[in-house]
Amino acid sequence: MSNTIQFYQDSPHQCSYLEDQQARNIYPDPNQDMTNQLYNHLIQHGFRRSGDISYRPFCEECQQCIPVRINTQFFKTNRSQRRCLKRNNDLTMIMKPAEFDPEHYQLYCKYLAHRHSGGGMDNSTEESYTNFLTSKWSDTRFIEIRDEQQLIAVAVTDFVANGASAFYTFFDPALEKRSLGTFSILKQIELAQTHSLAWLYLGYWIKDCSKMSYKQHFSSLEAYVDQQWQPLASLKNFE
Repeated sequence: MSNTIQFYQDSPHQCSYLEDQQARNIYPDPNQDMTNQLYNHLIQHGFRRSGDISYRPFCEECQQCIPVRINTQFFKTNRSQRRCLKRNNDLTMIMKPAEFDPEHYQLYCKYLAHRHSGGGMDNSTEESYTNFLTSKWSDTRFIEIRDEQQLIAVAVTDFVANGASAFYTFFDPALEKRSLGTFSILKQIELAQTHSLAWLYLGYWIKDCSKMSYKQHFSSLEAYVDQQWQPLASLKNFE
């Protein structure tokens, strides 16, 4: 991959996940036309997207952002996850195109106001919402989750050649007992299995970041370390 694509690194900036840490990212050459086919290769090497931009953390003094994915063939639910599925078996799901929908946007703003108050993300506009969740080149779907007619969650999912990526999920924060974040991932795993997709990519896991601790509770989780995918549980820094 690196033989054919040049990569560029940005300037140090405040880390979004760890206090008192500076972060840097690398990006593929902006003059290189991004396609979903190219992203399929990049995501296998730990990249992620934000809107049209594909990136990967590349910090000189910190390697705590670890790309993780679920091997859907061997995934098994635990007791808590089975309870989550049972608790939400009254919900319905429908897959929608990745385009602006006022109902989605209203739920997104409600979610950010509760989860990211004062962090900058809670000042979303329709333009920033669209620029963040959609792109011109990705194969993206918005999966609606409804309680009868009420929209209660949206799972934004990217599809690549042999996998899916749980890009972002937002939901009604008043329904905490439903564990809609966990439920959304479980349904995306089912979706991947139904379409014979081997992987569900979950972005980055950081051991010392409580917001990301939920990812380690999914079985068959693999981490991209030392340029290869390996079981997360096998890493020395995993506890």
